[in-house]
Amino acid sequence: MAVFSTIANLCYLLNDKDEVLLQFKRKGFGQGKWNGPGGKVEQGETVEQSVVREVKEETGLQVKNLRKRAELEFVFDGREEWNQVVHVFVTNNFKGEIRASDEGELKWFNVKELPFKQMWEDDIYWIKDALAGKFARMRFYFKQNGKLQKYEKI
Repeated sequence: MAVFSTIANLCYLLNDKDEVLLQFKRKGFGQGKWNGPGGKVEQGETVEQSVVREVKEETGLQVKNLRKRAELEFVFDGREEWNQVVHVFVTNNFKGEIRASDEGELKWFNVKELPFKQMWEDDIYWIKDALAGKFARMRFYFKQNGKLQKYEKI
């Protein structure tokens, strides 16, 4: 049984043009990949509070009416410290001015034209359903080199 050292979140903001806001990670975990803004849940925070904080820090936007769309477990072979449970939220209720942070560049993508070649390999198995309002609960196993080995619905 995997041990999960990190509880984290991701948030996908949808606009009225059928676009989703993604962030190109410049540093740290996920560097070089497009993903939703998010991060670790800090001590004393609920998952929802951490989403609001992370989105504000990484995009400048204030989010409301978060809808949980996935609970994902990531297991890394030989890198137990990377194992994590990620709570994924979607919202179309946000305000403020977009501003990139030192985390990475921000860009709107049409939900039908996501940059999967520059995203985590697991995204193709769940993100379209999550953006369309369906709920996913899955576990993904990665090799030490970061390549997806297998996945399962849980």
